[in-house]
Amino acid sequence: MIPIIILLLIVIALIGYYFSTKKGKQKRIPANTIYKDILARYIPFYQALNNADKLLFEQKVSDFLEGITIEGVGTAIGDTDRVMIASSAVIPIFRLGNWRYSNLTNVILYPDTFDSEFQFEGEGRNILGMVGSGYMNGQMILSRAALTKGFSRSAGKENTAIHEFVHLLDKSDGATDGIPENLLAHDYVLPWLKMIHLEIHKIEEGKSDINPYAATSEAEFFAVAAEYFFQKPEELKHKHPELYEMLFMMFMRVKQ
Repeated sequence: MIPIIILLLIVIALIGYYFSTKKGKQKRIPANTIYKDILARYIPFYQALNNADKLLFEQKVSDFLEGITIEGVGTAIGDTDRVMIASSAVIPIFRLGNWRYSNLTNVILYPDTFDSEFQFEGEGRNILGMVGSGYMNGQMILSRAALTKGFSRSAGKENTAIHEFVHLLDKSDGATDGIPENLLAHDYVLPWLKMIHLEIHKIEEGKSDINPYAATSEAEFFAVAAEYFFQKPEELKHKHPELYEMLFMMFMRVKQ
């Protein structure tokens, strides 16, 4: 009799555990539901997608957040911060098949601008974001203020986080030089460089609406132009049709 009683108690306990677990699962909000709500509220690129592409975008955001560490220095990290960072990463690679940022391990979020010594207090702070090199290789630092502004109504053509992730794409071939060899066929390298230099000349003469920071170097031109492409595509297409077509060719491949 004793073994039977023990067996019944075990069965009763298992049944109770099953129903309590099932009830708990019903109440739990899946992480991707939280992400979806934030995406729908803050990310214009996501808002413009069809339903199938929205699901793909949500999955890519989840995949990014599972593989990359995000930490705050001097600021707390919330779900909105995580989703904005992940979206900034996904937007440039969304049409690039199964692309992964193999040259990134973690993102560090500062409360605001910082200086070349990575200090976010005091004077001389003018850096909004950067991709690390040397002992900082594999890391990205972003200003939380700049991250948030990039997805605000006042952002215009600029998005600092997208800018930095485009630098990572550029760097993936071994050099941050404005020539993304993994995105650009060899035959288009010289036309691309010619286009960059012509537009930089216009910027320097005050005859271009592209952010003057783009004239700093070929690498910065590529990142700034990509910001424009993803933030205001129709405006770029109207004002700079050749530049738009070149960037479209780089970023808008058919998904694998």
